[in-house]
Amino acid sequence: MDPLLNPFSPGAGTPPPELAGRRELLRQAELSLARVKAGRAAKSFFLIGLRGVGKTVLLNRIQQIAEDASYQSVFVEAHEGKSLAALLAAPLRQLLFALDRMASLSARVKRGLRVLKSFVSGVKLRIQDIEIGLDIDPERGTADSGDLEADLPELLSAVAEAAQDRGVAVAILIDEVQYLTEAELSALIMAAHRIAQKQLPLIVIGAGLPQLVGLSGRSKSYAERLFDFPAIGPLAPEDAAAALAEPVQSEGVRFTEDALAEVVRVTEGYPYFLQEWGYQAWNIAPASPIDVEAVNEATRRSIARLDESFFRMRFDRLTPREKAYMRALAELGAGAQRSGEIAELLGVKVQSIAPVRNALIKKGMIYSPAHGDTAFTVPLFDQFMKRIMPDLSAASA
Repeated sequence: MDPLLNPFSPGAGTPPPELAGRRELLRQAELSLARVKAGRAAKSFFLIGLRGVGKTVLLNRIQQIAEDASYQSVFVEAHEGKSLAALLAAPLRQLLFALDRMASLSARVKRGLRVLKSFVSGVKLRIQDIEIGLDIDPERGTADSGDLEADLPELLSAVAEAAQDRGVAVAILIDEVQYLTEAELSALIMAAHRIAQKQLPLIVIGAGLPQLVGLSGRSKSYAERLFDFPAIGPLAPEDAAAALAEPVQSEGVRFTEDALAEVVRVTEGYPYFLQEWGYQAWNIAPASPIDVEAVNEATRRSIARLDESFFRMRFDRLTPREKAYMRALAELGAGAQRSGEIAELLGVKVQSIAPVRNALIKKGMIYSPAHGDTAFTVPLFDQFMKRIMPDLSAASA
């Protein structure tokens, strides 16, 4: 079949041709955005899920819904090498300039720019274009203390008041929220609290790994009253089948029922893997329908590609001790495993291996679904660990 017409698009954050199984979540997001824009109470929310469930795709779709509803939006991705203040400063500058261009002079928009200048100076950001681009006096005494928990609520409140003055709302979308420090997450939650109290038109929408729920609770005990934490999991079998069948149908192609069932089984319904298997199966099949033989070859090619990229790039970030820990976890299976059993396989005490476990959690490789339990954040990673490190005894040594 013609690879040019292949409808599947495996890739990090790449939108699939069919966003199956997420209709209710998007409907809820649309309702929350509409309520915030109308000046009514609505919780901010964090999408929670493992790697490969499509959180980034959903964030991008929600941003599009917001912009279609005349929101001003900011989209940033948290990571270990950059502070939250540095992530937000440049896009908030652009947002405020966009508000400034909308109509005649606005005192609130000008104040927003002054508060941003104060914020940048207060946290001592070294962002050259911010320093040069904000040719305006700072708002002395506002958002300039250098304490993020005090300054971020003041900054986002000033941004929201500027948007309110222009009759628009603001959506701040943050991917990979689990990489924020505890202080940064606390400041973000406090900012959402301040905005909710003032009923200002700004909503925070984020996405992160499952440990984000616990991190939020530890940062601020009232986080659960300010944020919803919708869980994003693998697709139900019927939705997974639809994510494969409907895109090819528009090209006059179909999967056999057995082929669909096999892809759903081997991918376990994870959207990223469905795209990978669908992409490979299309390119392999000589003609419609795509059958089990094509899917079996797609499995071989997909696993090889994942091992070289999706899995390998995460594996290469690990230290030898972390790799050994991950291999022992894989030996116990894909689900949640007791920390004591992992330590036993490695021949060490739980206390001695705890720093390795904590480092893996910070790297986003594992999470703790319950006290003393450990599980992979990357689906099918247990199988990869067994392929790349077949000998557990060597890993333990």
